Amino acid sequence: MNVVVVESPAKAKTINKYLGPGYKVLASFGHVRDLPAKDGSVLPDEDFAMLWEVDSQSAKRMKDISDALKTADGLILATDPDREGEAISWHVLDLLRKKKLIGDKPVSRVVFNAITKKAVLDAMANPRDIDIPLVDAYLARRALDYLVGFNLSPVLWRKLPGARSAGRVQSVALRLVCDRESEIERFVSEEYWNISALLKTPRGDEFEARLVSAEGKRLQARSIGNGDDAGRLKSLLDGAAYTVDSVEAKPVKRNPSPPFTTSTLQQAASSKLGFSASRTMQVAQKLYEGIDIGGETVGLITYMRTDGVQMAAEAIDAARIAIGDQFGARYVPDKARLYSTKAKNAQEAHEAVRPTDFNRIPDHVRKFLDADQIRLYDLIWKRGIASQMASAEIERTTAEITAENGGQKAGLRAVGSVIRFDGFIAAYTDQKEDGEQSDDGDEDGRLPEINARENLAKQKINSTQHFTEPPPRYSEATLIKKMEELGIGRPSTYAATLKTLSDREYVVIDKRKLIPEAKGRLVTAFLESFFARYVEYDFTASLEEKLDQISAGELNWKDVLRDFWKDFFAQIEDTKELRVTNVLDALNEELAPLVFPKREDGSDPRICQVCGTGKLSLKLGKYGAFVGCSNYPDCNFTRQLSSDSKDGAEASASSEPQALGKDPHTDEEITLRTGRFGPYVQRGDGKEAKRSSLPKGWTPASIDHEKALALLSLPRDIGAHPESGKMISSGLGRYGPFILHDGKYANVETIEDVFSIGLNRAVSVLADKAAKGPGGRGAAAAPLKEIGDHPDGGAITVKDGKYGPYVNWAKVNATLPKGKDPQEVTLEDALLLIAERIAKGGGAKPSKAKTTKPKTTKAEAAGATKSAKPKAAAKPKAAAKPKSAAPSKAAAKPKAKATTKAKKD
Repeated sequence: MNVVVVESPAKAKTINKYLGPGYKVLASFGHVRDLPAKDGSVLPDEDFAMLWEVDSQSAKRMKDISDALKTADGLILATDPDREGEAISWHVLDLLRKKKLIGDKPVSRVVFNAITKKAVLDAMANPRDIDIPLVDAYLARRALDYLVGFNLSPVLWRKLPGARSAGRVQSVALRLVCDRESEIERFVSEEYWNISALLKTPRGDEFEARLVSAEGKRLQARSIGNGDDAGRLKSLLDGAAYTVDSVEAKPVKRNPSPPFTTSTLQQAASSKLGFSASRTMQVAQKLYEGIDIGGETVGLITYMRTDGVQMAAEAIDAARIAIGDQFGARYVPDKARLYSTKAKNAQEAHEAVRPTDFNRIPDHVRKFLDADQIRLYDLIWKRGIASQMASAEIERTTAEITAENGGQKAGLRAVGSVIRFDGFIAAYTDQKEDGEQSDDGDEDGRLPEINARENLAKQKINSTQHFTEPPPRYSEATLIKKMEELGIGRPSTYAATLKTLSDREYVVIDKRKLIPEAKGRLVTAFLESFFARYVEYDFTASLEEKLDQISAGELNWKDVLRDFWKDFFAQIEDTKELRVTNVLDALNEELAPLVFPKREDGSDPRICQVCGTGKLSLKLGKYGAFVGCSNYPDCNFTRQLSSDSKDGAEASASSEPQALGKDPHTDEEITLRTGRFGPYVQRGDGKEAKRSSLPKGWTPASIDHEKALALLSLPRDIGAHPESGKMISSGLGRYGPFILHDGKYANVETIEDVFSIGLNRAVSVLADKAAKGPGGRGAAAAPLKEIGDHPDGGAITVKDGKYGPYVNWAKVNATLPKGKDPQEVTLEDALLLIAERIAKGGGAKPSKAKTTKPKTTKAEAAGATKSAKPKAAAKPKAAAKPKSAAPSKAAAKPKAKATTKAKKD
């Protein structure tokens, strides 16, 4: 019996059926180990040693593989046929060797491009060794991504609060999006006019011809720049006589596109199906791994991570037969079409994405697939079959026409296309959308019969005004296309890169367009100012070429790392000398159109409109960047730095104070403003000005003078409490609308309750709050578990609250991680959660006078916490030593891991 290792359980199940009882197929569930998300996982000072970690789930998978191998005759590594697949096989083998389970058992590596019985059995008959240069390329890429992410991200945290991470490919992709946004902001629209004539032939057929020359000059695109010129030319054509100079019909052949690669599949699926890149890959993975089609599980497409455009010889033969059967013999070209790959590295240039069987037409498998699967399979099948079909034959007709008016002449041209034979267009038509090629159909329209030297009758002259438009924002499809053109990243990484940008809130997707958020533009501006080389397109592409050379066996991977690290580390060290003022000056300059958009009145956009003398500048706060006045604290004007689908000027204009009227009692101006924490209303100016944030559900557009007055009148007296005689009031606070009595608060549902609640209901709400106890968790709630005593005294328990179970010690409440069983919480777990909660400012230790004698010593607690140095300790905020005497070592442990929140690319 042989053990076969693949990535996914779906593949394992299918392949096991193909191989029979002599094989046991097990899934690794992807990578079995990875670099821990902490400092020291890659050690440049130790010749780039890499410290790998096996998580608990992977350990279970490896145990299954290890147990099976003990009684097996040999090991077959059958992971995916790409760099990642090669790396998974290498990791599995390395772990098994360290466990001394291989011995003299034969080990082989097999790859198959499709999960069909023939492909799998052919691969088993042709084993090979692990491709070490390909593994080296994986190691180099993994180390580079780690070194960039885990060294550059902490620089961002220190110098640019609110930024979350940077990455080798991620940051360059973000720069593309931000650069396009800057192009749009700098764009100046220009006026131009198009002129055309609607003409009629002697046979009564109408067609349109465009003006291409006049007054002895050839007109280029947008040559007619104003209405006066357009009017003069229109007048010339209005009174002109029209004669056909020549008619030329030219046959044109149009060839099909090659079958899909990863990137072209993602582009087409975005354009035609509206799929995101990640959705495309998810659906393609299912089609590749296998679908049950009437009792037989079979892979419907070949491997979908590829930059190759060629198909196997047997697939080409099958496609040509299917073309004859489905479309007819005329659609089969005399010779098979061969496409050359653009991949720089032949070892990674696998077969294109195609159906595993061209006779399995979409209609035959439709009932076995869900809606997304059939749409994507249909796209792949049509593109694959079209790639081997005959060329489309198109007749392109061009008619040159002269218009003459009193000795003045103008030239017009009419162009039309007629498809004489549709060829591959019968199966697949390219679509002009999201930057793809234009339609393969009748793109110029069809012309009627036009003969040379015949006269034409003028029906109408059309003169239309246009304005040039800025370049469009990138969609996922066009960004992927651009990245591929520049050689940035690789097809298998594109979907993950785009998801990272979205997850980090660096970009937002609106109507399928990628719009950079303010924090994304700040990160890009910072990197361009202080790490310019590492976000250069050419530098990133050249590094990709070196990785390709490593996988081809032409470069040593550690030599590449040494060259990179020397300069990169020096750049990181230089940033330690950066002062915040240096950063702000650079960002103010780089992001001027975003930070200081032009004002309609032409005034200086950097002068504060509130005080009139201060200069506006970027400021860095706990929650990121904002715009503030240099006269702070005398002038406390602030504005959020935001980018949205509106242009920068509109966004900024809405942020400036908007007058709503005057307070009838104080005669002070009431304004609507936008600050660091959102919109608010303000009465008067200066430090003593009264302010109120807008409550939930109230938008700036809905605020008028009456609503502003109501907000600024809070708190509102409701009446005296019947028992205490003390006043009950209502107001709007940090946590929403509330009522207050004798220092005790109770929340109410809506802001309308604040203005309308009566005395009786207010008393009832306060009584309900008192019955629930402090924090609303329920005064009578019994502990779910008694854990023990805190080293500083006081019992630690697990309780159940409104928002789930939590650890309680004195006044400190720490919510349990999602999925954590309250009964499994240990003292070590509890101490860590309490320490982290205190570090974040949640509660404080009880006073010494009130504590009971601790049953657990500090040393014991510290030791227990040390042993529980888990992933939870990796949060940077836990690094701060709590002010309480919570276990010092527990609080200190995360300090050494302060960079663990940095994300890899």
